[in-house]
Amino acid sequence: MLHLRRPSAVVLARLVAAQSGLGLTYPEVGATATAMPARYWHGRWRADLGEYSDARLHRASAALRGWAAQLGAGMTVVPDEPVRPDLTFALALPLPLGWATAAGRVVYVTDEPERFGFAYGTLPAHPERGEEAFHVARDGARLVFTVQAFSRPQHPLARLGAPVARLIQLRTNQAYLTAMRAAVGC
Repeated sequence: MLHLRRPSAVVLARLVAAQSGLGLTYPEVGATATAMPARYWHGRWRADLGEYSDARLHRASAALRGWAAQLGAGMTVVPDEPVRPDLTFALALPLPLGWATAAGRVVYVTDEPERFGFAYGTLPAHPERGEEAFHVARDGARLVFTVQAFSRPQHPLARLGAPVARLIQLRTNQAYLTAMRAAVGC
């Protein structure tokens, strides 16, 4: 889970293979689309992506489908495939010292005329337990990007360093917002 150097695509592909047959680490699958469950830390972040247009929504949707938020936050995503339901993937996340790896699975995709997004849930090789959703949607005359999450530490190091883990999560979510603004040209 922790590495001094950025893990290679081969290391991440092995992680994906090892996690592919495993179940999610929390029972509230899909709760980012409904009511957020109790006993978790909840977070919601939002960025204005400019005036709504079908073209801007299309650019933002394509960026999100291609993991632009995660890549723009400095992560590596394996496999290099667009978001789709049930895709098992691995992330390499930069830390202040070294890298962390995490495995997840896309639990739902939202594809509506004025809204696109997805959520992923955590697998056993993820330091947290929970779900994170990423959506772009029309909000009146504006296009907005939202990240909504519920989580709690799963790995012993994440539990011991919960305040640091929370700061890393907050920093990462701010990087997602910045990445999506850049992806649509804001």
